[in-house]
Amino acid sequence: MSRRLPYLLSAALGAAVLGAAPAAHAGAPAAPTAVTAAPAAPAAAPGTQPYASYWYPSTILNWDPATDPDARFNRSRVPLQPRTSDPALKANPNARAGEGKVASLVSFGPTSNNPSQGSADPDYYAFGYWQYVDKLVFWGGSAGEGLILAPNPTVIDAAHRNGVKVYGTVFFPPAAYGGQLPWVRDFVQKSGSRYPVADKLVQAAQYYGFDGWFINQETGGGDTALATELRTLMQYTKAQSGTEFMWYDAMTESGSVNWQNALTSVNDSFLQDGARRTADSMFLNFNWSSGGLDSSRALARGLGRSEYDLYSGIDTEANGYNTAVDWNALFPAGKPHTTSLGLYRPEWTWKSATDRADFYAKDARYWVGANNDPSDTTTPSSWKGLADHIAESSPITAKPFVTNFSTGQGDFHNTAGTRTATGGWNNLSLQDVPPTYRWLVSSTGSRLTPSVDFTDAYEGGSSLRLSGRLDAANTIRLYQSRLPVAPDSRLSVVVKTPAAGATGLKAAISFTDAPTSFTTLDLGANSGTGWERHTLDLAAYAGRTIAQIGLQADGSDPAYDVRIGQLAVYDGAVDAPSAPSGLTVLGASDVVAGSSRSLRLSWTASTSGNVHHYELYRRNADGTRGYLGATPSDAYFVNRLDRAGDENSTVIEVEAVSTEYGRSTTATTTVSWSTTPPAGTNLALGRPATASGRCNANETAAKAVNGTVNGGNGDKWCTLTTSKWLEVDLGSVRSLSKFVVKHASAGGESSGYNTRDFSVQVRNTTTDAWTTVATVTGNTAGTTTHPVTTTARYVRLVVTRPTQGTDPAARIYEFEAWGA
Repeated sequence: MSRRLPYLLSAALGAAVLGAAPAAHAGAPAAPTAVTAAPAAPAAAPGTQPYASYWYPSTILNWDPATDPDARFNRSRVPLQPRTSDPALKANPNARAGEGKVASLVSFGPTSNNPSQGSADPDYYAFGYWQYVDKLVFWGGSAGEGLILAPNPTVIDAAHRNGVKVYGTVFFPPAAYGGQLPWVRDFVQKSGSRYPVADKLVQAAQYYGFDGWFINQETGGGDTALATELRTLMQYTKAQSGTEFMWYDAMTESGSVNWQNALTSVNDSFLQDGARRTADSMFLNFNWSSGGLDSSRALARGLGRSEYDLYSGIDTEANGYNTAVDWNALFPAGKPHTTSLGLYRPEWTWKSATDRADFYAKDARYWVGANNDPSDTTTPSSWKGLADHIAESSPITAKPFVTNFSTGQGDFHNTAGTRTATGGWNNLSLQDVPPTYRWLVSSTGSRLTPSVDFTDAYEGGSSLRLSGRLDAANTIRLYQSRLPVAPDSRLSVVVKTPAAGATGLKAAISFTDAPTSFTTLDLGANSGTGWERHTLDLAAYAGRTIAQIGLQADGSDPAYDVRIGQLAVYDGAVDAPSAPSGLTVLGASDVVAGSSRSLRLSWTASTSGNVHHYELYRRNADGTRGYLGATPSDAYFVNRLDRAGDENSTVIEVEAVSTEYGRSTTATTTVSWSTTPPAGTNLALGRPATASGRCNANETAAKAVNGTVNGGNGDKWCTLTTSKWLEVDLGSVRSLSKFVVKHASAGGESSGYNTRDFSVQVRNTTTDAWTTVATVTGNTAGTTTHPVTTTARYVRLVVTRPTQGTDPAARIYEFEAWGA
């Protein structure tokens, strides 16, 4: 167990996955021959995908954001928000506020090739339980890619919006996984009184906007002098910057690697060295015991440090909430927490899920327990959910507060209730503060079911849905807050109902002078079936402070079904920021020559108004707009701009969206198309794709339209669902001449896994019935071609018999739709 961190890292970030068929599990690639050498990162082409930064100790010395073309795309612009946590408002009576904290070590993607600003794949670890987390470590690094990994800005943006600090990772693996001691010595090299690598760690954290570094030093062979230099480097850094460190319990003061599973006399100076603070916290290895935690607490206090600076690790990568944990040693019933908690790889909930619904169910089970109710964590399982132990925190401490219930992923994009883009996406920069309580519903009758709805949205790709039998008043607690009410304060709610008439909804708010007692304000009726805004004047409550924000549904309806698209508390009129300026195309690259391009765009930020984010659009010939993406920053990568027919140019617009969701006027630029559109091309390449499910986290629908089959066993779409289908949105109705399907053996797997029976279907709109244009039975080939003469916007592959034998997994390496 003591070597679990590097082992799991190498396995998880290599090419290996747990597929339906046996697959080789690759460890980290062999290290470079020259001991301290490291491969130089290739220069980015003008319009290509920017990626999160990673380095070796020797290469970070050459990093300069002024010359790194990806650097500006990796900047977070969201400051760390303060948080509030009222013990009187904790959901669970067992939970404790102000004691043990939670650090979460999460791998959001591979060390290399991790997109800076999200992607067109909706299948993503869109974490949404920030209210239980204090620090997030952006986990990664490998001997063959890079040892120092900076978090990408989407994660920083989402974490900071929720008051959670973010750390990058410095990973020195054991020799068995490619580690080399000279890399550690490179890390602590000095120039006079300076530590140049440490200076670069500070520069990266300050430029990119994150908070610190997790140091995981597991390379053996060190000595006392090297251990001393590592401590001195951290002390040097802290003396001149606010950069924080979390130290992993591996290297001891003698320089040897010897996991203590506790704070002891042989590792304590990595936390506190006499009067000098070395690290801000320590992650204790997984094999801790009750006695070891008690002694760790006592030693921490003796050093003048809090026991909650110690994060006792539990490894959930393999078994998630089925992991055995001595919870009573860590969080003893009726007593103060012994230490804080360190979670290793909670993204198991996503990686082990078969689809988005399965992920959300597993994530809820992990964080709030088996009943999807943080107030009721009763279960025969020893894993009650983190809500059983940790009281919720909330970053809602200042106005304006606006949520669209966006999770940072979706299958489309809406702007003010209008569909502005189809196709899947993920971008945690656009995630709203999730509800503090998921879910707390009180009623004397039937309880409604709150859920995140991915079928409709007012802004973004999701909304809040309340559904079920309504036979008594239901109060849904959503957010804990600390919002002072001014004479011009307002509360608005955007609602959608299945029919015109009464919404049955009231806004429910409580105040800090009576935090558990709700005041309700009727929202009234909707005039139709579209999104409608209801704005309430809070002037009567001026001088008080809002402690909770929720909703109350009342009335009688056997099938109540209401969507909430936005909830906002703000002062005065909705303000619009000034327009950005200087929209510029930094570079463009062909996706399909003459037909589509990727773009790097930048602009000058608005000079006035509080900007929440900037949105990018293309202007269509009919005057409508098509959404291209959004960011809080001043630069954005558009992964695909499609040419509309044979147009000679496309107008691109950027507008600022305020923290109150007022919109500025736009800045524009023009992209010219200089070549003739191709007569025939793979129109499915890089297009938004969805599927019935996936076998593993890296075997998503997007892999079937990425244009490659040689990326190993993970370069495919795979599913084990009963109904097996893959759908691609071509963006507009196109003329199609053929379909090409590349099955298992095209990607190097056994021909016995080639799809045996399948069909291809098409339709022009989402309301049309599917039309079958090709049916195949008894196929054995690795690549099949299916000529057609048809038009369609949506194309679909339906697998009815996935393999030549009884193996139940469908494996598709590419699904191509050729036409013009």
